[in-house]
Amino acid sequence: MSTIRMKTTAARRAIMAAMMLTLAAGVSGCGTDRMTTGSVSRTTGSKPVESMSSTELASAATALGKTYARNPTEKSIALRYASVLQMNGRSDQALAVMRKLAIALPKDREVLAAYGKALAAGGQLEPALDAVRRAQTPEYPDWKLASAEGAILDQLGQPQEARQLYRKALGIKPNEPSVLSNLGMSYVLEGDLKTAETHMRQAAAAPGADSRVRQNLALVVGLQGRFDEAEKIARGELSPEQAQANVAYLRDMLSQQNAWNQLKRQDKKASATN
Repeated sequence: MSTIRMKTTAARRAIMAAMMLTLAAGVSGCGTDRMTTGSVSRTTGSKPVESMSSTELASAATALGKTYARNPTEKSIALRYASVLQMNGRSDQALAVMRKLAIALPKDREVLAAYGKALAAGGQLEPALDAVRRAQTPEYPDWKLASAEGAILDQLGQPQEARQLYRKALGIKPNEPSVLSNLGMSYVLEGDLKTAETHMRQAAAAPGADSRVRQNLALVVGLQGRFDEAEKIARGELSPEQAQANVAYLRDMLSQQNAWNQLKRQDKKASATN
């Protein structure tokens, strides 16, 4: 299997859900952010957020929540708290945290970018696009914001415009793995998995590539039906149980996609004979 159709809303959502699963394996609800890039620190304590189990994320959310309650406009705390909430499947609460911070710091580019990501994670794509664009300044363009804007445009079904922004970001920050990964995901959403894999492998091999980038590579490999290879890549980032869970999810998703395609073919045959 080298291609898969992503044109319907349901299929696109399934792929976004699969990508989110790779970012937060084992997290109930899979409510993570939908973009690889961004300025928000994703580390709480000594362990990266995306590597935490559901129990660890819940504990981190409780601890950060207490600190946040004492000073909700403290930028670093609010950003970390929102990030953990998103990874914990609490997107609405994360958005509320970021909205409050954006009101307090309306000109802070990092805050506006994170607010845009929170809006996108909550499915509010047009407001997310507005927030990210307001954070960008033409005279001092930020590659992270360009890539984040591209990711939102991809979700809005505008891949060509999105890829222009990814290439703009790469012009500012050449060979940046997070941007290359977003570019790869753009092709995933369009169903061109071979091109997606090319960009994902380039991203994974680039200096500074993190766990999320390599997990996205595992996703693209798995979507092509190469499950053993995908699990091997995932095992380098996740526990064996988490890697197996991700691959099982992909198998199930692809089997549902194949079943849906078979039903559509049967409907066409039935219509032709009537």
